[in-house]
Amino acid sequence: MEPYEYADLDAVALRGLIRGGEVTAAEVEDVARRALARADEALNALAGPPFAPGEMPHRAPDGPFAGVPFLIKDGGPFARGVPFTVGSRAVRGAVAREDHELMARFRAAGLAVLGRTAVPEMAFSFATESRRYGTTRNPWAPGRGAGGSSGGSAALVAAGAVPMAHANDGAGSIRVPASCCGVVGLKPGRGRVPCGPAVGEASFGQSAEFAVTRTVRDAAHLLDAVAAAPVGEKYEAPPPPRPYAEMIRTDPGRLRVAVSTAAAAPVDAQVAAVAVNAGKVLEWIGHEVAEDAPGVEPDDVVEAMMLSVFAAGAMLKAPERLDRSLLEAVSRRLLAETEAATALDVLAGVAAQHRATRPVGLFFTRYDLLVTPTLARPPAPHGALAYDDPGHTARSWLRRLFEYGPFTAPFNVSGNPAISLPLGQSREGLPIGVQLVAAHGREDLLLQVAAQLEEAVPWKDRKPSVLTGA
Repeated sequence: MEPYEYADLDAVALRGLIRGGEVTAAEVEDVARRALARADEALNALAGPPFAPGEMPHRAPDGPFAGVPFLIKDGGPFARGVPFTVGSRAVRGAVAREDHELMARFRAAGLAVLGRTAVPEMAFSFATESRRYGTTRNPWAPGRGAGGSSGGSAALVAAGAVPMAHANDGAGSIRVPASCCGVVGLKPGRGRVPCGPAVGEASFGQSAEFAVTRTVRDAAHLLDAVAAAPVGEKYEAPPPPRPYAEMIRTDPGRLRVAVSTAAAAPVDAQVAAVAVNAGKVLEWIGHEVAEDAPGVEPDDVVEAMMLSVFAAGAMLKAPERLDRSLLEAVSRRLLAETEAATALDVLAGVAAQHRATRPVGLFFTRYDLLVTPTLARPPAPHGALAYDDPGHTARSWLRRLFEYGPFTAPFNVSGNPAISLPLGQSREGLPIGVQLVAAHGREDLLLQVAAQLEEAVPWKDRKPSVLTGA
């Protein structure tokens, strides 16, 4: 297998070739390692060197993705025996003591995990830039950011180094980099995919774990492999009527779709136009489309997101060896505000979460789907979101993030499933993502409509300037 052939295949196609005997898993891993080295040299998207062969054992040889190359995010304790830094110089010698439940499912799926992807410090930025690992570059335009906090994963998937990679999302960290890098970013709804054991459990159901992919079918097949809450999980989503991989091949029928490009922050005209066009395509397909949006107050989103601030602060306090003097400025502030917080501060965040969640729930009694831009602007230049800025409080940092990405966090607060699709490009050729949001438990509907859009507005033939094997 040549690198250009490998880079053109999604995970389902690769697994089909391995199962059919046309290529061995060892051959796929060899080409993936070469592709990963070339892509990382251009993008700076890995958190340290790739794992040595055999360093990540215990993957199922007969799993649905057996032998398919994969990466995990350096976002905290995730894989047993694997070091983590959460993108911080202050975290030293930290090693995960057990597998996250999702990591155990990745192993059962047979994924060949080759390394860790870069994140901003504490995974608390929409730009993957840190003093520990430097700047991760966008494969479409190396002078632009890859988004965050799963920017390393999204950049390497877009560049053809791996067909999909682990990502998680506390305010948009799957969908934002997916939009920046021109890939698919599914944030499952609350209770669909396990979030523990990890600090993500402390974010009051606002964090979600999954992956970024290049195709909708990979997202559907991977969700089939890892979904379902473990016994005793605080949040559970209802099971789908059939496997997602089957449902994306069926028509969801005529749906009620709302489109909104309005936000508290200015929205770039090109970005808004791509979302509006997605609504027109859905209308052409046969859905009923109107202009509308949930009435969520931006201040309630910020206050509810303080719960995630406290979760990030708890993550900072978790490592046994933490050199606070090496933390970046916003992290120091998050830690200080977490340590100063009282039970009343936490209850205020919970109350704000309820105030934001109720109008979203009511909205989805009137509509099946919401369409918005993913970001307010195309991918930002490096340094536009300066995390090491001592002028920020936790709330001012959240507001700065939401000027860039005002559309994603409300659905972390409410827990609805959402997906970013690479449906457009700017005049400069930069990716523009469109977000689809569905009601609780309706990942099936979300993926069905995403598959319709992938067929109607295909993105497979659009390639970034940094592409393995090009």
